[in-house]
Amino acid sequence: MKKIISLSFLLLFITAISTLTAQQKNITLEEIWGGAFRTQGLDVLHSMNNGKEYAVLNYDRQDKVSTVDVYDYKSGEKVKTLLNSKDLKGIDFVISYEFSKDESKILFSTELKQIYRRSSLGTYYVYDLKTKDFSLVSTNKIQEPTFSNDGSKVAYGFENNLYVKDLNSGETKQITSDGKKNSIINGITDWVYEEEFAFVRAFEWSKSGDKLAYIKFDETEVPEFTMDVYGNDLYPFADTFKYPKAGEANSKVSLQFYDLASAKTTSVDLSKYNSYYIPRLLWTEDNNLLSVQLANRHQNVIDLVFVDASSNSTKLILQEKDDAYVDVTDNLTFLNNNSFFWTSEKDGWNHIYQYDKDGKMMNQVTKGPWEVTAYYGFDQNTGRVYYQSTENGSINRDVYSILPSGKNKARLTQQTGTNDADFSADYTYFINTFSDAKTPFVFTLREAKTGKLLREIKDNSDLKNRLASYKISPKEFSTININGEDLNMYMIKPLDFDETKQYPLFLYQYSGPGSQNVSNSWIGTNDYWHELLAQEGYIIACVDGRGTGFKGRDFKKMTQKELGKYEVEDQIAVAKKLSELPYIDESRTGIWGWSYGGFMSSNCLFQGADTFEMAIAVAPVTSWRFYDSIYTERYMQTPQENASGYDENSPLSHVDKLKGKFLLVHGSADDNVHVQNSMRLIEALVQANKQFDWRIYPDKNHGIYGGNTRLHLYTLMTDFIKKNL
Repeated sequence: MKKIISLSFLLLFITAISTLTAQQKNITLEEIWGGAFRTQGLDVLHSMNNGKEYAVLNYDRQDKVSTVDVYDYKSGEKVKTLLNSKDLKGIDFVISYEFSKDESKILFSTELKQIYRRSSLGTYYVYDLKTKDFSLVSTNKIQEPTFSNDGSKVAYGFENNLYVKDLNSGETKQITSDGKKNSIINGITDWVYEEEFAFVRAFEWSKSGDKLAYIKFDETEVPEFTMDVYGNDLYPFADTFKYPKAGEANSKVSLQFYDLASAKTTSVDLSKYNSYYIPRLLWTEDNNLLSVQLANRHQNVIDLVFVDASSNSTKLILQEKDDAYVDVTDNLTFLNNNSFFWTSEKDGWNHIYQYDKDGKMMNQVTKGPWEVTAYYGFDQNTGRVYYQSTENGSINRDVYSILPSGKNKARLTQQTGTNDADFSADYTYFINTFSDAKTPFVFTLREAKTGKLLREIKDNSDLKNRLASYKISPKEFSTININGEDLNMYMIKPLDFDETKQYPLFLYQYSGPGSQNVSNSWIGTNDYWHELLAQEGYIIACVDGRGTGFKGRDFKKMTQKELGKYEVEDQIAVAKKLSELPYIDESRTGIWGWSYGGFMSSNCLFQGADTFEMAIAVAPVTSWRFYDSIYTERYMQTPQENASGYDENSPLSHVDKLKGKFLLVHGSADDNVHVQNSMRLIEALVQANKQFDWRIYPDKNHGIYGGNTRLHLYTLMTDFIKKNL
C-alpha cells in the first residue's frame, strides 16, 4: 500500500513539474537585447560627509526628470532632493555627478561622447547648493573636470591641454599650451595607458589646491594606427591615432608640477628610478608630498617614490618586484601620519600590508591561502581595516574587517555568493550588494562593526518573479581535475535533461591572465543566451583554466611568456574529459569566446581539431604582435625577446590544422583589438584553402553594439550553432 501511495505521489509530482515546465516560456534574443532582464541598482552612490546619509542619482522615466536625492541610512527615508533637472533651464537629464569635498557644490554632466573605453568628451555644469545657481564649466566638450579640495576651482582637459577655472571669478586659465593631437598630451592619458593602466585623468590637485601634478605624454615617436570610418557620407574617412604595439615605441612620460600662485611649471627628474611608465599619482597627507608609482618596461618592478613639490626632491619609499609582473592597483591609502596601506602578492597571495611613512613594513595585515580582492579602507576611529576576499572559496566574495596587527578578524557578510560593500563616510554603516547565480542583486544596509542587517534597500524581486515564468536551468558549480589542477567549472543543462540521452557540448571561456568567468554571482547577457541554448538542447560548460585569477600568484602567473599555451591545453583536455560523460555526444563539441576568448576558441579549434567540431571567435587577437605594448609585454615581454612565445601560440601558426566549422566576427572600428587581427587570419585561412564563415560589423568597436547590432550578432551565432553543432 505504501509503495502504491509513493508511486501515485511520484506520478503526481512529475505531472506537476511537467505542467509547470510546459507553462514556462523560452528566453528570446529580442528580450535579452531589448533590456527585458535589466537589474535595478543604486546609481552613482555617494556617502555624505556626515556619515548618516547617502545620495544617489535617480531618473523618473515617466516624467523624464533626473534628481540627486539624499536618503537617511538608518530609516531609508528620503531626506531631500539636492538637484532636480526640471528646475534647471535647458537641462533635460543628468548622466553623472560628483560633489565638491565640502559638498557645497555639484559637478554634473548632461552630454557624454565616448572616445575610447574609459574616456569621453562632455558638457559639464557646476551647481551651487546654497545659491541654486548653475553654470557651464566650459562651452567646449571637455575631459575629466575635477574640483580642487576647497571647491573653488575646476581643472580639466581640452584638446590635449590643461585648464583651470576659478568658480568665484568665472575666469578660465590655460596652464599648458604645447598640447597637440598625436604629439603631446598634458594631464590626460594616451590610448594605451587608458586601456591597460585603467585611468584617464593624469592630473591631481594638491591638498590645499595650490598645485597641480600632472603627467605629460610625448607621443611623437609612437607609431600611428589608422582605421577607416565608413559613416554615412559619400566618402569614408581615416581615424588615425597613436597605438604602440608590442615591442614598439611608447610615449615618453614626465612628471610636471604647476604652481597656481606663480603660474610656473617645473619638471621632476625621475631618471634614477624605474620610470619608463608612470601608472599612478596620489598626493599624501602632506600638502607638498606627492606619491608616484613608477614601473620599468617589463612591469616586473614598481618603485613607490615620494616627490617633495617644494624642492622637486625625490625619495624611494618602497620597491615591489616579481619574476613575472607586478599588478598596478588603486589600493594605496595614506593615514594622517603618512603611514600607508599597500597590497602585494609577495607571499604568493594578494594581501594587505602596512608601512610607515619611510617605507618600513609595520604589519602584514592579512595572511592565508586566499586573495584580497578589494581594499575598502581604514577607519581611524576604530582602527579597523575593511576588505573583500575569497576566504570562502575562489568563486565567492565576502566582506571582512581586521585590525592592522592581523588580529580580531570579523566576517561581515554571511550569505554565500558575491558580496560587495560601500561604506558610509564614518564607517558606521555599509551598503551590502549581494548576488549569487540564482539571486539578482540585493542591496541591504548593515552595521559596519558586526555586519548586522539593519534594513533591505532593494532586492530586484520584480525581476526574480518575472524570471520564474521562463525556462532557466541552474548553474551547477564544481571542480574538474585537469593537468594536475582542480579547475573551477560550471555546467548548464537543459531543464528537461535526461541522462540517458546524448547532448552536444558548447564551451564558453575567456581565459585571460587574472580573469574569472566561473563565479557565484548574478548572471549577465551571455548567461541568458546560454540559457536559451540550453533549452534548445545544448549543454553549456565553462572552466577557468591555468592563468586565470583568484587562486594565488603561481596559478595566475604560470602562463608568463607563453600566452595561449597552457590555457589551450586545458580547454582541449576539458572537452575530452567532459566528452567521456555518458550524456555528452563527443562528436558534437564547440567552443566560443570574445577578445582573449576568441584568441582561445580559434586556437582550440585549430590545435584541437580532433576534439572540437566548431568554434566562434569574436574580436580575437590572432597574434600578440598586433596587440598593445603595456598589456602584451606585461605577460610576454617584447617580441624581440620572446619571438617563439609570440609565434608558436598564435592561431596564424595553426590554420593548416583546421577541420571543423569556424565563424570569425570583428568590428571594423575596433580601436583595441584591431580588425587587422581578423584580416590576417582570414588571409592565412584562404591561403591554406580552409573554408570558414566571417562577418565584419562596419564602424563597430570592440564591444560590437549599437542599434540592432547585438541582436544581429547573437542571431548569427545562434543560427551557426544550430547548423553546425
